[in-house]
Amino acid sequence: MSPTKKKAMIRRDHPDLSISQQCKLVKLSRSAFYYMPVGGSRATLELMKTIDRAFTKYPFFGSRQIAAYLRRDGIVVGRHQVRRLIAKMGLEAIYKRPRTSQPHPQHKVYPYLLRGMTISRPNQVWCSDITFIPVRHGFLYLVAIMDWAIRKVLSWRLSNTMHADFCVEALNEAIARFEPPEIMNTDQGSQFTGSAWPPTLTEAGIRVSMDGRGRCMDNIFIERLWRSLKQEAVYLEDLTDGFKAHCVIRDWMIFYNTQRPHSALEHKTPREAYRADRDLKLAT
Repeated sequence: MSPTKKKAMIRRDHPDLSISQQCKLVKLSRSAFYYMPVGGSRATLELMKTIDRAFTKYPFFGSRQIAAYLRRDGIVVGRHQVRRLIAKMGLEAIYKRPRTSQPHPQHKVYPYLLRGMTISRPNQVWCSDITFIPVRHGFLYLVAIMDWAIRKVLSWRLSNTMHADFCVEALNEAIARFEPPEIMNTDQGSQFTGSAWPPTLTEAGIRVSMDGRGRCMDNIFIERLWRSLKQEAVYLEDLTDGFKAHCVIRDWMIFYNTQRPHSALEHKTPREAYRADRDLKLAT
């Protein structure tokens, strides 16, 4: 049986089996499933890519501003279509606004724990977010786990679904490779409020913190990561499929962690900042 037919047998909303479990049952590797892009019409995919470029350049734009911005370039699109595609892409503008939307009604809402906190050392606070990655015939989603203080990307995963599985896999990898943090902060997306993410944190002794809707600065560091990744790698490459996207993102993440100086870290790389903190602990 071909991988495409096996993929068609997998239900993203299966009530009892996770996507990973279904992949095992049909003998399909998780990467073969996750790296198959979500499709759509050529016109819609091109519009989504154009919206993503605009959003990456102006992350404070909402649907009305993006629609107006695109019309200036001769792309006629309505605000409601932009809003629908932004939701499909998992994007959210960075600006304060009234709290008009709510998390999944059956999911617990966790408090925001970072108000007034000085975050100055590794493994004090981690953060996570999801972004849209365009490829030639569709798109994927990318999740990353980042250390807030030193901006180091601890783990990441690509997926063609917004199901929580790939987020939890990235989280488990980060916990296995590094000491669990004191706090994990995310937005209130269903991937982070559902049945899989919070228990993984609490079982590891990690306190759960979640942004209030529309808080303009809570995800600023990881939003900057997305902007740099897309401007320096994703938009410069022809991402033919999920496997090419994985290779490009992997190489850029290595570059970001090990070679790219960061002004907020006194021009150290994230890896150098992490090592410096560990050396300081050993010295004291």
